[in-house]
Amino acid sequence: MKTFTLAGTDITVPNVVLGLMRIGDKSDDEVRELVHAGRDAGIDFVDHADVYGDELHACERRFAEAMRLSPAERDAITIQTKCGIVPADGTFDFSYEHIVESVEGSLAALGTDRIDILLLHRPDALVEPEEVARAFDELEAAGKVRAFGVSNQTPGQIELLRKFVRQPIVANQLQLSITHAPMIAQGVAVNMLGEGQSIDRDHGIVDYCRLHDITIQAWSPFQAGFFTGVFLGSKDYPELNAVIDRLAATYDVPPIAIATAWITRHPANMQVVLGTTNPERVSGAALGSELPLTRPEWYELFRAAGHLLP
Repeated sequence: MKTFTLAGTDITVPNVVLGLMRIGDKSDDEVRELVHAGRDAGIDFVDHADVYGDELHACERRFAEAMRLSPAERDAITIQTKCGIVPADGTFDFSYEHIVESVEGSLAALGTDRIDILLLHRPDALVEPEEVARAFDELEAAGKVRAFGVSNQTPGQIELLRKFVRQPIVANQLQLSITHAPMIAQGVAVNMLGEGQSIDRDHGIVDYCRLHDITIQAWSPFQAGFFTGVFLGSKDYPELNAVIDRLAATYDVPPIAIATAWITRHPANMQVVLGTTNPERVSGAALGSELPLTRPEWYELFRAAGHLLP
């Protein structure tokens, strides 16, 4: 498993992350089997959010109840969670009060004294960055949060935060898969008149994150679109799956490892956030962590997914 240190921190992380948004209805044994499959594959990083589950902090609590981590076991795992979505209202809230209250709720649910990484979950149009800065300062000073990041934010939104927030923004969690890759595809097809792919919809987020040492965390790495189903094995992507299957046979790995490797091969040093609750798929995806796709293989997958090349 490839690992690296998040810029501006002393936190060493793997480039594949175990996302736990779907464990709310899983038994203790099922949660433990899933987490242990990840650990056996070198994945010692779990991703949560306060809104995951059928009530606030439900999945965080389910994780803690099932795992019952000893202090040493807790130290061996990087725990990331998120705040900012208010499901009861269908709104977003990055106010000082909401951030602090959410973190306190996550700490209690997780049964831990600190969160390793806290992400602001989707943008809040009414954000007052001074309040975010005050919350981050207080949480860091109290030892309750070690590092901070965002999700689904543009360079401009991050720059606004950076004007006031003292801590480095270490991560930006964004949707990315072979088939859902506008933030990469646009840069390849820039200025190709009349092609929708050439339109800049994300303001150069990949290059911005690389310039500012912000780790991109790819969520829904196997989804064809926005929760429209996976592309692996889908009859809607026969050409792509033919290439994936051929490369899987070449490298002697399952197809899911090739889909993972397409992201981890990118020089931006991205992390892949898995959403599956199937231990076998976790183990298979982890095999893509260091799989050395060649440049021609990477572009062949890119083209087979329907992206244009000049």
